[in-house]
Amino acid sequence: MSEFSVGNGAWVLVGDGRRALFFQNHGDAELLDLRIIETRIDENPATRDQGSDKPGRSFASKGGVRSAVEDSDWHEMEEERFARAMADRINQAAESGELSAIAIIAPPKALGEIRKELSAKAQSKVVGELAKDLTRHPLKDIEKALTRG
Repeated sequence: MSEFSVGNGAWVLVGDGRRALFFQNHGDAELLDLRIIETRIDENPATRDQGSDKPGRSFASKGGVRSAVEDSDWHEMEEERFARAMADRINQAAESGELSAIAIIAPPKALGEIRKELSAKAQSKVVGELAKDLTRHPLKDIEKALTRG
């Protein structure tokens, strides 16, 4: 059994840095009946496909010393932006009363990004978290993970 309970009406977010699936439980905590209420898919190509130039150079004001400026990791930045967008959606739903409880399933990095962006009200609605990537798994695997932990 999982450490938390996803009761009737509770939301479940299954997300990663590119894909978010929002479900609502139409069953009870022991016999889940998750139904999709929203899907978000972000086109996030690899950094090499997003950046266009070589790393920049910076110059010291004295001595003419040059050093390379580190490349931006556009892919990672987009994943963080997407995690913030998922948190924003949860925050809106918590504020409006649309959401009474939510369980969040995401890889550890994405889960951390979502968690730090949640409002106090949204945080109070979180009934559990699972640090796994289940975005491409069948619904029965997601339901099993929620009932077994």
